[in-house]
Order: sequence, then C-alpha cells, then structure tokens
Amino acid sequence: MPQEICGIDDELKAIYHSKDTVCIWAFETRKDRNKFMDETIGMLKNDREMHFESFYKAKS
Repeated sequence: MPQEICGIDDELKAIYHSKDTVCIWAFETRKDRNKFMDETIGMLKNDREMHFESFYKAKS
C-alpha cells in the first residue's frame, strides 16, 4: 500500500473492493465521507466513481 494512502486518516477514506478490484476515495471531512457512503449504498464501482467525480473531487 503506498504511503500516501496510509498517511490519510482512515475516517476520511471510503473503500470499495471486489474479487479483482480495490478503490479508495479520500475526502476532506468525515462528514463528506459519511455522506458519500450513504449516497452510494448499493452502487457498483463505476457508478460510485462517477458520483465521486461529480460531487466530491477537488476542482483543480
């Protein structure tokens, strides 16, 4: 596991895994992480990725 991921507080990470995939999303706040989890219950990986990109990804 890369140190960049290990260095992030666990309460700011949402993790999705299947038998061949692991995805980790990092959030600014615990509130955002919990909201994301509530909003994406039952979604598949691709739908969760699109939801994160639309509502949570930092704008550069």
